[in-house]
Amino acid sequence: MINIALPKGRLGEKVYSLLSQIGYKCDEYSKDSRKLIFSDVNGTVSYFWVKPSDVAVYVKLGAADVGVVGKDILEEYEPDVYELADLKMGKCKMCVAARKSFMDDTSAPLRVATKFVHTAEKHFATVGRDIEIIKLNGSIELAPVLGISDVILDIVETGTTLKENDLKIIGKVSDISARLIANKASYKFKRNEVSAVAEKLKEAVKGYD
Repeated sequence: MINIALPKGRLGEKVYSLLSQIGYKCDEYSKDSRKLIFSDVNGTVSYFWVKPSDVAVYVKLGAADVGVVGKDILEEYEPDVYELADLKMGKCKMCVAARKSFMDDTSAPLRVATKFVHTAEKHFATVGRDIEIIKLNGSIELAPVLGISDVILDIVETGTTLKENDLKIIGKVSDISARLIANKASYKFKRNEVSAVAEKLKEAVKGYD
């Protein structure tokens, strides 16, 4: 049996639909159920539904052989797992944004509001900019509007929220999408099963560019 951790929500549903089409259907699964674990009656696959930010934890600790997680989570937490495939879903960008009137005063540390603390530290270190991190967990766009930060570092999908709050993108940090990851021990001892999932998914998403 191969154990697969999927993120709750639209992305997880989309990935499950794709997996079911390429041979990993689980007849027990129902999206209307409150169950968190579904196992196929033939004993070939089992699905765990978990909080998106926890997928990598379940995979790292071996509860799941493989899982699907956003690249933003991999960059922020750097979990000890293998990244096997870009599933080309859930596409967005990690960006730095500021008020339209923003002018960088390089004589003082840049105040950065974000929930991606490690990512922010890495990014601004590469450009040699001193920063002061303001850790927030939601409504990041409010920080520069209310004057508690100079910029934000956050995920941007359409950019609508930024525009509606008089903000603009001033730099792209990275492209984000869903990635297939694997537990390192599972990759060694279930190499055929894990590789089969990866290769079938890569083939299935070829036209997603």
